[in-house]
Amino acid sequence: MVFDSPGKITDRIWLVGRREICAYIVGGKDDYALLGGGMAYVGPDVPAQLAAFGIDEKAVRRIVILHSHFDHCGMVPFLKRRWPWAEVTASQKSKELLQKPKVVQSIAALNQAMLAQKGMTERAQERSLAFDGIAVERVVGDGDVLACGDLSLEILDVPGHSSCSIAVYVPEEKALFASDAAGVPFGDKIFTAANSNFDLYQQSLAKMAAKEIEIHLAEHYGARSGEQARQFLRHAVADAAETRRFLEDTYAATGDADRTTAILTDRIMAAAPGDFLPREVVAIVAGQMVRFIAKAMPPGNASEG
Repeated sequence: MVFDSPGKITDRIWLVGRREICAYIVGGKDDYALLGGGMAYVGPDVPAQLAAFGIDEKAVRRIVILHSHFDHCGMVPFLKRRWPWAEVTASQKSKELLQKPKVVQSIAALNQAMLAQKGMTERAQERSLAFDGIAVERVVGDGDVLACGDLSLEILDVPGHSSCSIAVYVPEEKALFASDAAGVPFGDKIFTAANSNFDLYQQSLAKMAAKEIEIHLAEHYGARSGEQARQFLRHAVADAAETRRFLEDTYAATGDADRTTAILTDRIMAAAPGDFLPREVVAIVAGQMVRFIAKAMPPGNASEG
C-alpha cells in the first residue's frame, strides 16, 4: 500500500507535509518525534495536521534531520521557533554543513525560490517562514538509539546521496525512514539519487536492505507498506546498478560530462512527477553523479566525443 497524503500510517506513525515533500511524526501519548525537515513552504501545514490528528504540538520533543539538503531541512527554523523545546538532531556532518554561511545562504535562497513559486512570498514574511539557519543540538551517528515513547529510533549512517545522510530504523514497527538515501520513488520507478558518492550510495542500499522492513518511508512521494515496502530496496539496488551502467556507457560514448549530464537530466525529468524539483535543481544532481562516474572510470574509457 502507498501512503502519499497526510494521515495515519500506523497507530504510531503519521505522514505530515505534502505528497511531493513529506515528513513523519512517530511516537505516542506524550512523546513524539518529527523525522524529516521538509521545505519552508510546507511548514505551516504541519501544526494544522497535528491538530487534525489529535496530537499536541507540545509533545513533539525532537526534530530529526536525516540530511541537510535544502528540501529536507527548510521548515526546521519555522518549527523550532514554534517548538523551542524540541531538540534538533542530526549527524555530525549535517551539523558541520549547517554551520557554513555559504550552505545556509544556498538553502535559504532555494527555499525562498520555492516559496515564490508557490505564491507564498507575502505569507512567508507574515509567518516567519524564511530559512535563517539551524543549530543542531544533538549529534547522532551509526548505532545510536534514541527513545521516543515506547519506540526505539535506531540510527544508521547511510552516506552516498549526501555525505551527511542518516536513516532511522524503528524495530517495533519494522519501519525504515530512509529519506533520499534509498532513492526517490517515481510511481513504479525509483530515481537513483547518488549525488555525493555512487560507491557509498550502493553500499548504503545494501546496509539498509539487511533490515527487516514492513514500512519504507521516503521524504518525496510518501511511504509504502507490505510487499511494496519489502521489495523497495531490492528494486533500489537494481535501479542503482542499471543507472550506473547507463552513466558509464553514456559517458564512454560522449566523452563529455556536460553532454552526459544533459542526457541524464532529460531521462530523470521524463520519469519524474510534475511536482518534483525544478529542472535546474535536477541538473545539479545529475551533474554530481556524472562527475563521480567520470572520475571513477579507467582512463581511456571515454571516446573523444
